[in-house]
Amino acid sequence: MQPLHPSQHLAEIEDVIRTAPIGDFRFGQPDAVAWVGRAGALIKRWDIARFVTFEANMMKIYSPGSTFPEGAMLRILSILHEARHDLRLNSVGPLSVAVDKGAIFDYFDEVRKALAVARSELFFIDPYLGAEFVSRYLPQIPAGVSVRLLTRKGTAALMPAVELARQQLNLTVEVRSAATLHDRYLFIDGARGYQSGASFKDGAKLSPTLLTELTDALSAVMATYESIWASATRHS
Repeated sequence: MQPLHPSQHLAEIEDVIRTAPIGDFRFGQPDAVAWVGRAGALIKRWDIARFVTFEANMMKIYSPGSTFPEGAMLRILSILHEARHDLRLNSVGPLSVAVDKGAIFDYFDEVRKALAVARSELFFIDPYLGAEFVSRYLPQIPAGVSVRLLTRKGTAALMPAVELARQQLNLTVEVRSAATLHDRYLFIDGARGYQSGASFKDGAKLSPTLLTELTDALSAVMATYESIWASATRHS
């Protein structure tokens, strides 16, 4: 069975929940049969043990001659919601988070939660990194995770803070700068990525912003910034 990316798996399950048939199920109705088949396939990929329970309730609905058991459908929907919350909490996280102006802790906390899942590397791209960014985020980096910082200006203020963080936190941090930067991104383990509508150092401080997970465009965006990184100016 070909595995789904957690983000795609979550999106499919959320769509199944949104399109759940309302009212009476009858054996043989094409739309209802297709919906349950799709839902069952997604639950089976998520958790085979929970699929057994799902299938048992599905059979209660679709046994020839049976009347519609409302409780069985409620249990099926409950399992779908369980899968949705499990994927969001443990594998995916929020796909897009809107943060109001002034909600600076909320913004910080969303970034912190993204950092916490890293296992090997974090790659920040932001034209305006500085000492405040270092003190805010580098202490949140999990042990053993290396950090790359790609910025445009302000390295004179950034580098002393990075050096102190390297020593105290025992972090591997590499800094480079490039004149072409405009947007802000965070890439995690080369497998997940987020775009921030505001600079990481002052997200939501002056205006509302979004933190959006990249899905279809992830590979292309990462490739673009890996290319910029390769030719960027190194800072010790």
